[in-house]
Amino acid sequence: MPASSPPPTYDFAIIGGGSAGYAAARTAAELNLKTVVVDGSETLGGLCILRGCMPSKTLIESANRNLTLRRAKEFGLRAENLEVYPEEIRSRKRRLIAEFADYRTEQLINGPFDLLRGSAKFLDPHLIEVTPIDKTTKPILIQSKTALIATGSVIHHPDIPGAQETGYLTSDDVLDGDRLPLSIIILGGGAIALEMAHFFEGLGSNVTIVQRSPHILKDLDHDVTSTLAQAFKNRGITLHCNTSLKKITTEKDRKTVHFENQGAPFVVRASEILMALGRRPATDSLQLDKAGVTIEDHRILTDNSQVTNIPHIFAAGDVCGPHEIVHIAIEQGEVAATNAATLLGRLDHSQKQLIDYRLKILGIFTEPQVAAVGLSEHEAKEQNLPILTASYPFDDHGKSLVRGDDEGLVKLIAHADSREILGASIVGPEAVELIHEIVVAMNFHATTDDLASIPHYHPTLSEIWTYPAEEINDSK
Repeated sequence: MPASSPPPTYDFAIIGGGSAGYAAARTAAELNLKTVVVDGSETLGGLCILRGCMPSKTLIESANRNLTLRRAKEFGLRAENLEVYPEEIRSRKRRLIAEFADYRTEQLINGPFDLLRGSAKFLDPHLIEVTPIDKTTKPILIQSKTALIATGSVIHHPDIPGAQETGYLTSDDVLDGDRLPLSIIILGGGAIALEMAHFFEGLGSNVTIVQRSPHILKDLDHDVTSTLAQAFKNRGITLHCNTSLKKITTEKDRKTVHFENQGAPFVVRASEILMALGRRPATDSLQLDKAGVTIEDHRILTDNSQVTNIPHIFAAGDVCGPHEIVHIAIEQGEVAATNAATLLGRLDHSQKQLIDYRLKILGIFTEPQVAAVGLSEHEAKEQNLPILTASYPFDDHGKSLVRGDDEGLVKLIAHADSREILGASIVGPEAVELIHEIVVAMNFHATTDDLASIPHYHPTLSEIWTYPAEEINDSK
């Protein structure tokens, strides 16, 4: 019998063609690494395009427009007999997402690297088996000198008694749904939960949020999160925090969530439940044990060069964290590809890259929006940094009053000695856009004196940043 040909060898094998994987493939190709991308999803594009950032923001834009119409009378206008057509909202979303996905598919298919459509698993630290998605052909073997795991995350389904029997929605269901429940209970208090609460209430649903932590957005400063919580309550959203979920049942055709708050039993009922208690890294099918890669609660452990405990295997994106945000996943992928080239001797060791989260950005598209960059106040205190903080409210700011968007505040955090800006947070109008002024300032290590001295056109939302900057400058 003739000897079978050896599997093809690649310099860099990437498992996952989402934001991190594509960024890594593009970077690796530019560095002249022989690269392959393996993606086993039914549709190319990755989580951000297909089931995350882009579809959610498309739906949210419809809620934003409806909220504006609901407030028409405040501005001397009339917009009456408003109607919501969920199927048309979904059709718009599907059209836009198909365009985004088609573009990414073209980039992957026609990129300067190979693309294998199939699910991957390790047979040993260098040997990867790919099962084609059509499953009509035999598995393919490939050898990799270096590899990147960028398989993203999947929805976390917590073990709550009665949940499976009662039934619930996930974010995937909402993002491609065509009906609007009269009432909905949202389990969770993170970004996805809060954006979905805004979406449903913005289109007319009665919304209740049940959050396990003492406050929503538990990683942000409490003065920021409490401001958003109050804004939600002003919109009629019911919020229960610091809870312990007990069970889910169906009572009189209504879905019922049983929980405790400070030891007291509570029950809330609605026509639907959205489970938004987070996502977990998608690592189950990779056979990482055969590669020797260490994981912790499904998450791949990496250092700041994106390398795992196996020196030639890297990870990027949601599969490793620590911040499940697209622009960070892209940067992680680029760092991993560069360091793979360094490991292979294609770049000088001095060109090795380390990721820096100093400018980590968060944006949440609620109403009002929430955004943050750099350190929060509690993070700075945990690091024992001497800091000064100052806040300024939107209800004392001309442009926000003119707009009728006066809920919220901006907050600056600066080093007490140098006055260098270390972080900032916003709850308020266009927060996710406004935060980038501070991102740019921090990129150049600007001080609050620098920020206060920069001309700002009047009246604009962005000039609000000068007020906390001046307050910090006046501090002794």
